[in-house]
Formats: sequence, C-alpha cells, structure tokens
Amino acid sequence: MNISKNCVVTLNYTLTDDENEILDTSVGAEPLVYLHGANNIIPGLEEALEGKKLGDKFKVKIPAEKAYGEHIEEMIQHIPKNQFPTDQDLQPGMKFQANSPQGPIVLTVVEVGETEILVDGNHPLAGENLNFEVEVAEIRAATAEELTHGHAHGPGGHHHE
Repeated sequence: MNISKNCVVTLNYTLTDDENEILDTSVGAEPLVYLHGANNIIPGLEEALEGKKLGDKFKVKIPAEKAYGEHIEEMIQHIPKNQFPTDQDLQPGMKFQANSPQGPIVLTVVEVGETEILVDGNHPLAGENLNFEVEVAEIRAATAEELTHGHAHGPGGHHHE
C-alpha cells in the first residue's frame, strides 16, 4: 500500500533546522500518526510523503512557505497591558490564544512593558526551512470514524471531550 489520501500513516522522524539543530524527534518517543490528505501536517511534508510505501526512509527539506509560512512582521504588535488577565505575572515566552479575523491564533509574549505587551502571532517556526529525516513505519486505510472526524485515532479508538 502506498501513502495516498485517506490513509493513516505512522512515521518515525527527526526534524532539524538549517544549522542541523534537532527541533523535534520521535526517537525515544511516540511516532507521529496522521490522516493523509486531511491537512493534519505541514503541506510540504505531506507532499513529500505522497506515494511512499512501508519501510521507505528519506530526507526532505521543506521551505518555510510549505511549512509554517514566512515570518510576518505585522504579526508582532504592542497590545495594551490591560487587555491581558490581571491575575497573571506576564513573562516573555508565555502564550495566549486570541481571536483574529482569520480565526484563533496563539500570541507569544516577547517583552513586558509598563503599559504595553509586545506579542508575536507568528508560529515559532515561521520563516524557517525544516529538514526531516523520515521512516514510514505503518500505512493503513482510515476507518469511517477517522474520515468523519478528519484525523487519525489511536489504539482502542478516540473519544472527543
């Protein structure tokens, strides 16, 4: 069976940046399981996996525009401090969810000022090329329930909260 739309794929992977620094890996952890063709992973990796078969091992470089997109300077903004919860000790690196015209986004606190907070709405890997070393560990047809839900379910099924 080759990887195609509506397959559940299990991958072992290591993700590095252009400086060869490991950003994420399944080594010593759970493999990545996803529903192919359902936009559950970055577009460039999904394209690279199309047609691969069980046991295939390969390396692929995904350009930023096919990963988490380019870094957008306008996504970095100063927001009045009174727009944040008053009971929180705001620190750089904290994350908050906010609503935008395009839907919910995650804002990361960059700097805390007296009256304003500098936040960044870019994904932490926006603007980065991503390098994957991948092994296809399993491929199977998705169940009707997985297709309805739009994502893979683990062993024993999946329960929505």
